[in-house]
Amino acid sequence: MSEASKQKAAALASEFEGFRNYPYQDPVGIWTIGFGSTRDANGQPITSATPPITLQTALTWLQRDMAAAFATIAAEVKVPLTDDEKAAIADLIYNIGAGNFASSTLLRMLNEKDYSGATAQFDRWDMAGGRVLAGLLRRREAETVLFEQGIKEA
Repeated sequence: MSEASKQKAAALASEFEGFRNYPYQDPVGIWTIGFGSTRDANGQPITSATPPITLQTALTWLQRDMAAAFATIAAEVKVPLTDDEKAAIADLIYNIGAGNFASSTLLRMLNEKDYSGATAQFDRWDMAGGRVLAGLLRRREAETVLFEQGIKEA
């Protein structure tokens, strides 16, 4: 993974997650903190009792969580990707989780080299709690634009 793809993925995540120094529940009730981190420095789940964190800690955890997303890409994606494609997918994984990505139609299509089919799958991840969320839709649109940029670069 290049530094450019890491920076683009982290920028997307921080933009759409926003920063909160205290624990809060996301739209489906998962406890998060910082820029959407669900685990603390010791790998323990965030809870209502998790103490507030600094912006620097949140940035550190964002980088840690993004590294895990890129590791998922390395393990699951079997086709070459550009930096922009990797960044878009890393942000998606950061948001939906590695397990959801690993079992997704997007990944299957991507590994079949159906890049346009994979592109169309991003917006299928715009729901939380059974309803479309405007913020998720905007995020998926931003990831799609970045992914398509990568296709053009290839």
